[in-house]
Amino acid sequence: MSGDVVNALSIDLEDWFCVYNLSQIVPRETWDGRELRVVDSTRRILDLFARHRTRATFFVLGWIADRVPHLIREVAERGHEIAVHGYSHTLVTRMTEPEFEADLLESVAAVRRCGLEHEIIGFRAPSFTIVKRTMWALAILEKHGFRYDSSVFPIGFHPDYGIGDAPMDPYPVTERLREYPMSCVEFMGRRLPCSGGGYFRLMPYAYTRWAIRRLNREGRAAVFYLHPWEVDPGQPRVSLPLSKRIRHYYGLARTEAKLERLLKDFRFTTIRDVLAV
Repeated sequence: MSGDVVNALSIDLEDWFCVYNLSQIVPRETWDGRELRVVDSTRRILDLFARHRTRATFFVLGWIADRVPHLIREVAERGHEIAVHGYSHTLVTRMTEPEFEADLLESVAAVRRCGLEHEIIGFRAPSFTIVKRTMWALAILEKHGFRYDSSVFPIGFHPDYGIGDAPMDPYPVTERLREYPMSCVEFMGRRLPCSGGGYFRLMPYAYTRWAIRRLNREGRAAVFYLHPWEVDPGQPRVSLPLSKRIRHYYGLARTEAKLERLLKDFRFTTIRDVLAV
């Protein structure tokens, strides 16, 4: 296991059909008719974490919480942090301020309906859509008692998200709210993402290991994320354009084994513990 730095591990708890990449093919109004696979895939991740005595932050989508409340209770009972990921997985860039606030509060209410009384202090926006034109969302998070956001991707090349000149280490964004940005490394003057998700599936494991080791050598804790559907190669397949098909399906069969290697190579815990908030 590498070094003394403890990194932050997070799961965006949603199902295969919730992702923005599939939204044109699987619209929100059809979700109730889709096969729900999140329970089995999440339990595989939970069992893997248990084997490695690792705790993580689970950013729970409220729509999922309302349909499988027993799963959310199980995540909490197994010692993990519960945070929220919005209710409907609507991008913040497609909401007004009142719509965002209502969606946020409904996501918290959905977790409460699971029977959990835990303090909820963390938020991650769907598809990392806290960008320069949606910074107003941070004041709303602070208003409702959130203490950290983990939505900003400090890169400038992605068409849907990113703030290219954002700090790469945790930083205060309001008086009481901190940002824990998604991890990148600088290499030859460019920022390279190494936080997980599609970057973890698409790139060789050696790249992720190199990048996190580099961050840790600099005394910086990485934040890593994954979705339960990314360890589910048996999920239903839908017809997608080639680029979106690669982004969603490539590497699914290898992700769980790669995740196990990651847990052997590095130390992880919840975002709340890393930030000490």
